[in-house]
Amino acid sequence: MEVKLIILFLYFLILFFIGWYSSKKIKNIKDYYVGGKKLGFWVVAFSTRATGESAWLLLGLTGLGAVVGVSAFWVVIGEVLGVLGAWFFMAKKFKKLTDRYKSITITDYLVSRLKSKTNHLRYLSSLFLTFFIIIYVSAQIDATGSAFEAFMDWNYFTGAVLGYFIVLAYVVFGGFIAVAWSDLIQGSLMFLALVILPVIGYYSFNGEFLILEGLNKIDGGLISPWGSGGFNLLNLSTIVGYLCIGLAFLGSPQIFVRFMSIKNEQEINKGRWVAVLFTLITDSCAVLIGMMARYFFTENGVEVESILGNNGQNSLIMMVENLLPLLFIGFYMAVVLAAIMSTVDSLLVLASSAFARDIYQNIYNPKVEINKLTFISKVTTFVMASVALIVAITVANLTPERTIFWFVLVGFHGIAASFCPTIILSLFWKGLSETGAIASMIVGFLGVLIFKFIVPNIEPYGIYFNNIAELAPALLLGLFTGYLFSILYPNTDLKKELD
Repeated sequence: MEVKLIILFLYFLILFFIGWYSSKKIKNIKDYYVGGKKLGFWVVAFSTRATGESAWLLLGLTGLGAVVGVSAFWVVIGEVLGVLGAWFFMAKKFKKLTDRYKSITITDYLVSRLKSKTNHLRYLSSLFLTFFIIIYVSAQIDATGSAFEAFMDWNYFTGAVLGYFIVLAYVVFGGFIAVAWSDLIQGSLMFLALVILPVIGYYSFNGEFLILEGLNKIDGGLISPWGSGGFNLLNLSTIVGYLCIGLAFLGSPQIFVRFMSIKNEQEINKGRWVAVLFTLITDSCAVLIGMMARYFFTENGVEVESILGNNGQNSLIMMVENLLPLLFIGFYMAVVLAAIMSTVDSLLVLASSAFARDIYQNIYNPKVEINKLTFISKVTTFVMASVALIVAITVANLTPERTIFWFVLVGFHGIAASFCPTIILSLFWKGLSETGAIASMIVGFLGVLIFKFIVPNIEPYGIYFNNIAELAPALLLGLFTGYLFSILYPNTDLKKELD
């Protein structure tokens, strides 16, 4: 226990140092929210991936690999395609336009791009960001409590509260610069941890075990790319859902704000390969870890969740505790927390910018001093993190059967469906109007709620939509609505075209 605590203490000390050091570099609001637009490709590439993956990768995807086996690699394909689309086809366009408009936040960009004449877009985007970020952050805090409980045998609520205070401390002091640099460190830790563990698992059995053969004896569906039962409509809908997870990368604000922060377009050319390879390697290793855990710790006829936890989300933890010495258990505990915090810190900075910059400064007090605006941002960060903590504890009490994999995705999908259609249309179609953007965001937002909580209960097709999940249909509806309302209510003053 002492060794674990020492490692965690050193890790947290590094985070606090980053926050303190970064605070010295903040000279204006652009520094606080987008790092002065001076970050290099390594920092941005690792930061986007650490933020985009979170505890979902280390606990959720490993668990999925344990539960469904080979078919979890469809998630890997979907994630890689999403990252590739964002970096290769959207990042440079977005960077060029945000630099032209001197944008600091996503809302700044949309307002300038659409020649907005009202504050409706600012209010709406801030509302949606706040709502889903609280859900998303609460899912990460929930994962923090679960991680401390599993690794340290601490009370769940103690772990959740401690994680809340740690993230809050370095985000409030260091802003985006602290977030980006801590994400580089945390992303590196995630990469090393996920790559090393399957290798250790292989050699722990002297490299002689045949994992596919062993999984086939447990359940033949584990080695089928179509899942248990082979190819059928139900499994096909599940695979479509897995592939569509990557759609969330095509415009999510917490990811695209990093494209805004990168030094120049040439850095994007370098960073895109880093991001794609990071995703391919880490996601593949996460699935392999889950499959190994299923092979090592379960057998035919045994309920997987009784051993590997709800939805298999204790797979990585069990692999670490059974295959590694105590020193490395502390390291992996730090890695799990790194994955969680790399997402929480990014979301909190994004949420504070939505209120302090997009609402308070741009609508009510354009001449506000930097010190006062920074203070308001810090207070906003504190309030939203506190609300998220309350939500996490409430959900933990009311739904003990929840899974990290899907809890995280609800918040992630909500942000994505609200913003991705508008971002996509704004980059590739000059006809998008302010009315079209507002309609797209509203329908995307409502689409997530409808396809998550209502449509799956409609017989006989609800089960297929449940497997496909809420993002794809909500995003498609958002795109169609944005196009339709832009045709019906065009912006006649919008004269600039996309390059």
